[in-house]
Amino acid sequence: MTSSSAAGARLGDLVRLRRVRDRIDREYAQPLDVESLAKGVHLSAGHLSRQFRMAYGESPYSYLMTRRIERAMALLRAGELSVTEVCFAVGCCSLGTFSTRFTELVGVSPSRYRAEHAQSTEGMPPCVAKQVTRPIRNREAAAGDRA
Repeated sequence: MTSSSAAGARLGDLVRLRRVRDRIDREYAQPLDVESLAKGVHLSAGHLSRQFRMAYGESPYSYLMTRRIERAMALLRAGELSVTEVCFAVGCCSLGTFSTRFTELVGVSPSRYRAEHAQSTEGMPPCVAKQVTRPIRNREAAAGDRA
């Protein structure tokens, strides 16, 4: 394989990875798994997972759950739905898994987050609110504290 064909193959992989990421962003509330994501871009699940992690620093599943948790945070701040309703609205099938993952990413339980952050972004433009409230993984927070 020549260097130009290798570069072309890498570019093709990046295009496929972007399609997968865009699909996750659009369809986060739908049942998604790595197998179906990989099939949609004609890759094996293993290859997709490896390439996605190399390109974006996390697995496709982790990226999907982060999107779901971000949306859940917004719904919890609005205060119109119960935690269980929010769980199902963002595409999670298990309240236990949702609560565990939410707590891992946000640092507090969904119920506590709702109580502490209800209406915290009121009056804030949505683009700013999204950046201010984006969940920070524990490992990222720890790395940022050292800087």
